[in-house]
Amino acid sequence: MTEGVILRTEAALGHITLNRPNALNALTYEMCASICDALQNWAVDDAVHAVLIDAVPGRAFCAGGDIRSIYRLGRDDPAQAEAFFATEYRLNATVRHFPKPYIALLNGITMGGGAGLSVHGSHRIATENASFAMPETGIGLYPDVGGSFFLSRLPGETGTYLALAGVRIGTADMLALGLATEFVPSDSMDQLAPRLARGQTAGAAIQELAHPTTQLAPIAEHRQEIDEIFSAPSIEEIVANLETGTVWARGVAQTLASRSPTSLKLTLKALREAKKLDFDGCMMMEYRLTLRVLRGHDLYEGVRALLIDRDQQPHWKPDSLAGVTREQIDAYFAPLGKKELVLRR
Repeated sequence: MTEGVILRTEAALGHITLNRPNALNALTYEMCASICDALQNWAVDDAVHAVLIDAVPGRAFCAGGDIRSIYRLGRDDPAQAEAFFATEYRLNATVRHFPKPYIALLNGITMGGGAGLSVHGSHRIATENASFAMPETGIGLYPDVGGSFFLSRLPGETGTYLALAGVRIGTADMLALGLATEFVPSDSMDQLAPRLARGQTAGAAIQELAHPTTQLAPIAEHRQEIDEIFSAPSIEEIVANLETGTVWARGVAQTLASRSPTSLKLTLKALREAKKLDFDGCMMMEYRLTLRVLRGHDLYEGVRALLIDRDQQPHWKPDSLAGVTREQIDAYFAPLGKKELVLRR
């Protein structure tokens, strides 16, 4: 057992339980490495028919990477920060390519790295307590952990909206967009692991517990606006269209105004580029972006304002969209040479 995660085999089931409830199960390097190793072992173990990942009771499935640790490492030991992201991205790829059913139980907050641990798997089960967000533009980052891949493939421009605004959505929206595949009430979710351990197929075990949802997806009310506005070719045009739109649209414009201008431009280009790439190509692209974000200003300023000093007043550099040039953004996407990400070791 690694601190922060419980790994065990229960008959036919490989079982992962995130165990840092006081930190909303934020991922550390050690957690990512241990989970990745376990998955690689289970992938070739004929006795293991499926893998289930869940979390100890609490508010979260996983709120993302341990951003406080990344803040410290990025400033004091950049090589260790780079190693964290390389390991996390290899874990994301291992989940994506896992050859057996991989079931994530989302019974709480799922953000950032938590999405990378769940969305790439074959089954994402949401309870009534689930919520989802990719809030990285608010801390000077961008939606990574394969976010460029799955967000760019959501219906219409919903992925662009979620990526830029970083808004939190609930279970109904998660199901409507395909971020979750089934709904299981929280009082039934403990029944899933024993069924899988006995060798019942993932599809059969889940369907016996799954319920249809009657709740309407709130995002549907704004789908037409989202698709029209967020299909614009530039952030400047998206913001201008939001500012002259409905009350809802103007509220989204205010949200974007608080985000890192560099992150907004980086995110939009990454999503557009991701549509041309397969999953592994997206992960390699994201690693290029991340290593350059680690050398910049806004990630550290965003974490300072949100989590360290908590003044909620980040001072972005540049502090306006006009100050972020195309050449600056294009430089993030340049190849890394010998430092390119190797997804499989």
